[in-house]
Amino acid sequence: MPGASHAGRIAVMNANPSRQRSDTVLMVRPAGIGANPQTRDSNAFQQAPAAPAGDPALQRIALAEFEALVGALSDAGVEALVFEGDPALDAPDQHFPNNWLSLHADGTAVLYPMEAPNRRRERRADILDALGSRHGRVLERTLDFSGHEQDGRFLEGTGSLIFDHPSRRAFACRSSRTDTSLVNEVCTRLGYSAVLFDAVDGAGRAIYHTNVMLTLGSDFALVCLDAVPDPGERARLRAALEEGGRSIIEFDFAQLTLFVGNALELEARDATPLLALSATAHDALRADQRAVLERHVQLLPAAIPTIERLGGGSVRCMLAEVFLPRRESARHD
Repeated sequence: MPGASHAGRIAVMNANPSRQRSDTVLMVRPAGIGANPQTRDSNAFQQAPAAPAGDPALQRIALAEFEALVGALSDAGVEALVFEGDPALDAPDQHFPNNWLSLHADGTAVLYPMEAPNRRRERRADILDALGSRHGRVLERTLDFSGHEQDGRFLEGTGSLIFDHPSRRAFACRSSRTDTSLVNEVCTRLGYSAVLFDAVDGAGRAIYHTNVMLTLGSDFALVCLDAVPDPGERARLRAALEEGGRSIIEFDFAQLTLFVGNALELEARDATPLLALSATAHDALRADQRAVLERHVQLLPAAIPTIERLGGGSVRCMLAEVFLPRRESARHD
């Protein structure tokens, strides 16, 4: 993978590092999609039986769902930087790029270690290069933690880490895909502090990614506090989420399985706050939950049932926020 780029020397670094929501996302089209047998053991949200990667019918359906999400985001005023998936990689989950990459307002790209060997192929130097060469973004440095895969230590991007940019904190639930020491190491390198806790689903199984039980917006937190079994950790998590005046919107275990927690706050061109989520999650919200959310954001649902069923991830997993600053020349194109 590439090292630090110094293209930012010709740019004004004026991105706001305390901004919670982005107006741009990176997405990768599905390619060779199927139910990944290497992720099933740790992902209880993966409901589909093993399906051969690259099945033409599944591919057509998944692509239609993907394009509908891209269209909904674009129509709402969010910039989507779309990259082609590569069927030759034999990586059925490459449409979930947020697990291998995070892109920060100080020009930092972070590359993460992945638990499933076939997901490690998703890391692509050409995508990082294109952010600068094609999309006018400034990449000052790359922090590559992927070597920890050789030690059996994993941390899967903004699946594992929920960044609270204004307070410089990151929330993470421990699991086989979220190594405690790596959480602390990444947070130290980025200048964040860690809020760690255990979380389980209704059957008592460890929740594989924090971003299925917690969505953190600028003014709200959508969270399954029932999933945190330790009373002390639950109280500390609630207190940390409430700091800064955020509204706490709790959801239950049944809603957890319907991806209510796997949403992402974004910003439209006109600065309207949006919440991207799946139609499954939207329909699972109670009226009172929806009413509180709509005081803070405009809901933006998209139907992706095949992608959810095959991959065990939803809309948030498909979106890698782009906080990287723009070159000044790119601003005037």
